[in-house]
Amino acid sequence: MTYCVGILTESGLVVAADSRTNAGVDYISAYRKLFDYSQPGKRALLLCTSGNLAITQSVLTSLDRDLAGAAETNLHSLPTMYEVARYIGDKIRAIQDLDRPWLERDNIDFQCSILLGGQLPGEAPKLYLIYAQGNCIQATQETPFLQIGENKYGKPILDRTLTFETPLDAVAKCALLSIDSTMKSNISVGPPVNLVMYQRDSFVVRHRLQLRLGTPYLAKIRKLWEEHLRQAFDAMPNIEWEQIDDAEDVFID
Repeated sequence: MTYCVGILTESGLVVAADSRTNAGVDYISAYRKLFDYSQPGKRALLLCTSGNLAITQSVLTSLDRDLAGAAETNLHSLPTMYEVARYIGDKIRAIQDLDRPWLERDNIDFQCSILLGGQLPGEAPKLYLIYAQGNCIQATQETPFLQIGENKYGKPILDRTLTFETPLDAVAKCALLSIDSTMKSNISVGPPVNLVMYQRDSFVVRHRLQLRLGTPYLAKIRKLWEEHLRQAFDAMPNIEWEQIDDAEDVFID
């Protein structure tokens, strides 16, 4: 399993991903899941992958081959982010159609999903979630973040903290806390954590970070977050119970 999150704001984008994969509790590995396909000064393109590792690696290999061979349609030739998202979706479908019969025969899950974030000239920054079926949805001002993988543990902080107007530095902290909360609750998500921040209209990814297990900053934010959560919990008023004078008899069959 994995956890990746992309967050869209009026100032740009933040994308973060863990690196853990597992094929059972006794086979844990680390593979990078956040990839930068940008052309500095021309276009910013960031991809995060989740799901069947063989499928996602094949998709990335196909994207790389199109770029290396200067194919007519590639990540650097398409004029809009939507067309890039549909192109990646076509790659997902093609790889799955190739491998599906053999994977289904052995009851292997072949599903995958990809986050695509970035900015092309003439457009505002955009963020897409591309499904295993090849179609996609887009982040909006009302729903500024998209997640793939083990998303439920890291969602509450995003729901309570983020808006489209949140400053990018605060968004980056929120993304890290979302991943850390997921790592705390699910052992299938783990470091290294890769984090990228893109500033609108720069067309250059200037801020990137990798946090490995034991990195002081990662340990610091976990410690501070847990302490402040306990303080907030302790500050909550006690429940005002209704007082019942004569409790009804309770019979258990």
